[in-house]
Amino acid sequence: MDKIKNFLNYSFNLSDSIHLDVKTILFLIIVIIITSYILNFVKKLVNRKLNEEDKGKFKAIFSFLQYFIYTVVLIIALESSGIDVSVLLAGSAAILVGIGLGLQTLFQDIISGIFILLDKTLTVNDIVEVDGKIGKVLEIKLRTTRAVTIDDKVLIIPNHKFLTQSLFNWTQNGIQTTEGVEIGVAYGSDVQLVKKLLIEAAKTHTLIMQNPEPKVLFTDFGDSALQFKLLFVISNSYAHNQIKSDLRFEIDKKFRENKISIPFPQRDIHVFTEKK
Repeated sequence: MDKIKNFLNYSFNLSDSIHLDVKTILFLIIVIIITSYILNFVKKLVNRKLNEEDKGKFKAIFSFLQYFIYTVVLIIALESSGIDVSVLLAGSAAILVGIGLGLQTLFQDIISGIFILLDKTLTVNDIVEVDGKIGKVLEIKLRTTRAVTIDDKVLIIPNHKFLTQSLFNWTQNGIQTTEGVEIGVAYGSDVQLVKKLLIEAAKTHTLIMQNPEPKVLFTDFGDSALQFKLLFVISNSYAHNQIKSDLRFEIDKKFRENKISIPFPQRDIHVFTEKK
């Protein structure tokens, strides 16, 4: 029995003012194990009441909170064991400041990730535009968001960018978006025929919705052409570039068949000769 007591009371001298014995170490291990079981129980209990979408969000937020809880529990356990934690913190103040500065962006990303998950600024499958890059959101993590671009490249976006910079969420109000193709035709063209051909081109595309129907705006009398804009609604914003390309091919074909020309800018040059 005395050997066990001597073993438990065996002390490690970390510094002149900090001593850590075996029984304190065992106490800390037991506290961490109990805390781990409690956290797992809470996690399972909450997950039962959440739908699949919210389960992913809770998992990301919980992974951050559990580290915070472990830290608090560890500090309380050390204090209750008679160890002055303030001495440890004071001795490592310079190191903690350096680490804090180095991890500033990391914590900014984590906090931003929590806000994104909670207020649903961003969800999986949203089409977003950040820094001129367009991508479809695949996964939202606590620190970063993964998206795939139109040319099938994976885009890793730090979460703080969504809160500190302008974000264009093409699908925030739903999966349907209104797109447009601009076209100029020569002066003297039959504008009603142009309108008819543009709407026909839009109606032939299988990915363009027919309700609401495509429409044509006569936008301006340009320097070299009459300006029109074909507006249409699609349900797959990620394919907008391919749809617009298909439309331009079809419009060019219909204009050629109906003798409607697409002009190019022309300028008159006047040459003045100096009289001698």
